[in-house]
Amino acid sequence: MKNSLLNTKILITAGPTREYLDPVRYITNESSGKMGYAIAETLHNLGADVYLVSGPVNLETSFPRDKIINVKTATEMYEACKKHFSTINIAVFCAAVADYTPKVTSEIKIKKIEDECVLELQKNVDIAFEFGKIKTKFQKSIGFALETNDLLVNSKLKLEKKNFDLIVMNSPTENQGFGHDTNKISILSKDMYIDNFELKSKKEVAVDIANAIIKQSNQLFNLVDLSF
Repeated sequence: MKNSLLNTKILITAGPTREYLDPVRYITNESSGKMGYAIAETLHNLGADVYLVSGPVNLETSFPRDKIINVKTATEMYEACKKHFSTINIAVFCAAVADYTPKVTSEIKIKKIEDECVLELQKNVDIAFEFGKIKTKFQKSIGFALETNDLLVNSKLKLEKKNFDLIVMNSPTENQGFGHDTNKISILSKDMYIDNFELKSKKEVAVDIANAIIKQSNQLFNLVDLSF
């Protein structure tokens, strides 16, 4: 894999978010952050200038600690990403961001009083969608689609809605996806070309994704050359 990412600024999101009900309870998901961290490590080793915005994870990593921006909630992740949107070349939205957050939160622990309770939720900001609205022709974005059904149909819709240049597709099974050390992906490009891969370790998958990102980076620099 040729090192062609020097001077390329890349923003990566990784891990889950937590949406708090009260100081000790929250809504989250099964994301371990392994895939996002593997991508960050690989791109850093290829010479890219990588910023990693991470939800709460418990991982050992070779990625520089001073380049990790730790957040908890979707709103915190969005605010951290927004600071870099105008300066980056490529965004990789790998985090499993909660779609919804509690409409009302309590500053103290909620006591068990009734036999039943109703939890009202409201939509979180869609970080990738917001970037897709403002990104320029000199910026690229890569998204992820984890679907339990209609993977290709839902991935195409997501690619178009969020203005992605590539989308990494996979489905949760006993050997891949959240929490596992392996993953089996396909990469769908904006021109509807699909590249399929076998089941691999997430570190190996990160190399496949990095190769796709290198191609996107080369397209960017060709655009820059043509603009002069």
